[in-house]
Amino acid sequence: MGLDMYAYVAARAGQNKDYWEDGEYDPESGDYVNAKVTKPIEIAYWRKHPNLHGWMEELWRSKGCPMADDEDSMFNGVELELTWEDIDMLEEDIEQGALPGTSGFFFGDPADDYYREDDLKFIKEARAQLFLGLRVFYNSSW
Repeated sequence: MGLDMYAYVAARAGQNKDYWEDGEYDPESGDYVNAKVTKPIEIAYWRKHPNLHGWMEELWRSKGCPMADDEDSMFNGVELELTWEDIDMLEEDIEQGALPGTSGFFFGDPADDYYREDDLKFIKEARAQLFLGLRVFYNSSW
């Protein structure tokens, strides 16, 4: 177990959940089939990058997302849409080394330096997808 984090591109909110819930797992292909929607495109994956997760949680709470006003609500398995402005703020915080220190039982040690290049690659890819008119989302599981 541990903190797994994803960024993906989809045409609409909820598409990722619909794909996984409506599809049937095909062991031969190792993928889901017969889903009613197309599979979102994964553009980034992080394993135990707690400070990035903490940054995303702070963004989620600042947007007043569902349950965000409840201090005890867990930011886990929550789809968070990232806008141009969010991506710009994230890039600045990464470059300034300003991701918030975040810890949790399954989170691991801070990994900002380890993931720095991947984070900046994600920023570039997210901007490209937003430019194309698609929507970028962050989600996690721990």
